[in-house]
Amino acid sequence: MTLPVEILLGLYLGLLTGIVPAFVAGALGFLVRYVTGVTLPGFGVVVLALSIASIQGGLLGLVEPDIAQSPRLLVAVLVVLMLALYAHNQGDKLGAELPRRLSLSQLRHRTLSADVIEFVGTVGQVTIRPTGEISDVEGYPPLPSDLRATLRTDSWRLPADLPLSELERRLEERLRTEHDLADVAVSIDEQARASIAAAPPAGGLSRRVPDGKRAVSIGTLVPTGLARGDEVTVRTAKRSIAGAILSVRTEIDDERGAETAETVSDRTEPAVPDGGEDESVPPSSGGSAVASAGGVGRVTLAIDRENVKPLLEAETPRLVVRSRSTNRDFEAFALVKRAGYAIRRVTVGSTAASDEPLSSADVTVIAIRRQESETDDRRHGWLFAPDSASTLEPGDELFVAGPEGVTDAVAEAVGR
Repeated sequence: MTLPVEILLGLYLGLLTGIVPAFVAGALGFLVRYVTGVTLPGFGVVVLALSIASIQGGLLGLVEPDIAQSPRLLVAVLVVLMLALYAHNQGDKLGAELPRRLSLSQLRHRTLSADVIEFVGTVGQVTIRPTGEISDVEGYPPLPSDLRATLRTDSWRLPADLPLSELERRLEERLRTEHDLADVAVSIDEQARASIAAAPPAGGLSRRVPDGKRAVSIGTLVPTGLARGDEVTVRTAKRSIAGAILSVRTEIDDERGAETAETVSDRTEPAVPDGGEDESVPPSSGGSAVASAGGVGRVTLAIDRENVKPLLEAETPRLVVRSRSTNRDFEAFALVKRAGYAIRRVTVGSTAASDEPLSSADVTVIAIRRQESETDDRRHGWLFAPDSASTLEPGDELFVAGPEGVTDAVAEAVGR
């Protein structure tokens, strides 16, 4: 035969007999590097590959006098050796890069993919959207259709510098607070897609009554704008009783609810579930935190148990809404801003020195939120007003106060 034909036959025989030696060389190189951390010598790979190829060639009937004396055998041996050495190199590389320890803590601290993070200035944010249908929680009634549709079309913006476990916890708290859910479970992937399972509110009124209080409903003249959570004083002929509004409903609110229900029923055909209630009719404002239109109506208050009987015996109770003043937290932030200072949250980067002390003449560290670590035996959680001897660890969250330019410099230095 001519030389080109011999070369083609040699390539064919080398690929045919080189698959098994290459697989064995790659697997052996991976195991040796992963278990011992040592690279298998190339000479051993060559000897092993030739031995396996000769045995396989004998079994396939390829070792014949005319083949052994032809150039195709040399080409086949070269192909077998190249395949074995390449497979060994890839297996050795995989054994070196594959992590030897994968703990639950590392899985819990997974982070978002970089392509879903949006930067507003120097702060990264992410928009989390639900994926698929909103599931029900086993052991609870199914979600109402309107609440399920609201959750399915909603989106939430959260800080992007948090692990997925913390993002899931914050979104669960947010959903539980905004929609008063009895239970909720959230799972977020690296692409900021959330799988949500939720349970509808249960025991609405009883859950809002504080410990040691009693819920009492009275008929009276309701001030315009009164809503759930307002603090009021009920004045009777003999005494004044303090309480908090749990729910409010007036005649005007009922008329508005009827008009809304009629409008909805005109636009869509109502679907009556097995329970016999029309879910297309929205609840009136009496059971929500929507401000009342005022007028004659009924309110439900949370009061002390010793005031229940005097309030029920009152003939003409009158409501007086008490001022809740200014939130002290906002007052504190306003004073800090008025003095020309800013409060920043800074996450310590991976290259920050672990023994770097917290000492600066212009910046004050208000608190440190330390994440749980397997290699750090220090207590994790919040550390308020840390002293100058405290040190930083990668992943710590600092809340610093100082001039805006200085806090920006500190954020840039520590966050690297």
